[in-house]
Amino acid sequence: MNTTRIISPSLLSADFSKLQYECEMINRSEAEWLHIDVMDGVFVPNISFGFPVLKAVKKHCAKVIDVHLMIVEPEKYIERFAKAGADVITVHLETLKNPFDTLRAIRDLGVKVGVTINPDIPVSSLCGLVGQVDMVLLMSVFAGYGGQKFIEDTWARIEELKAIVADENPDCLIQVDGGVNTENAPKLFDAGVNVLVAGSAVFNSSDPMETIHRMLHNTI
Repeated sequence: MNTTRIISPSLLSADFSKLQYECEMINRSEAEWLHIDVMDGVFVPNISFGFPVLKAVKKHCAKVIDVHLMIVEPEKYIERFAKAGADVITVHLETLKNPFDTLRAIRDLGVKVGVTINPDIPVSSLCGLVGQVDMVLLMSVFAGYGGQKFIEDTWARIEELKAIVADENPDCLIQVDGGVNTENAPKLFDAGVNVLVAGSAVFNSSDPMETIHRMLHNTI
């Protein structure tokens, strides 16, 4: 089992008026990644960042840029996101007409490949795909908004995914996004999750760098 442990703070919860400052704080922190949610107002009922913001972030952030595409027809845009600075591109299985083709196209761009599903999509739908990706993201809330409460069914879904990963691709990272905080972060890591996306818990805290440290190092 992969024992990697990474915090990927979600820029969605940052103060956009201080984008450079927020990126520089992430650079100083123990977070290895920065998570960027791209929403189109179609696949999810919200609109967020596009290519100009990603390019601006890339200028100031020295960490891995972890891009989560919550958009329809992602295959049309993956090359532009790679050129804009994405190091990891994760796409929703629900949006893919030809999953293997899209995942291969992402890899051919020289970036890491991720696939994700919303909480209402069976984990079993990932069977046969895990061997094609570097990471699987399990949404622990419904994609589209920050600050939602962690869905408790996620624990069972993690266990189901771990079995698929062990069978198809033991090096594959497991990422969880939604409702992650200092209380459940150590439990999620202990459950076998490798990458935790945390938005409001980090950026809304009085000391974001200390919050990241606690998420990584607190024990149950």
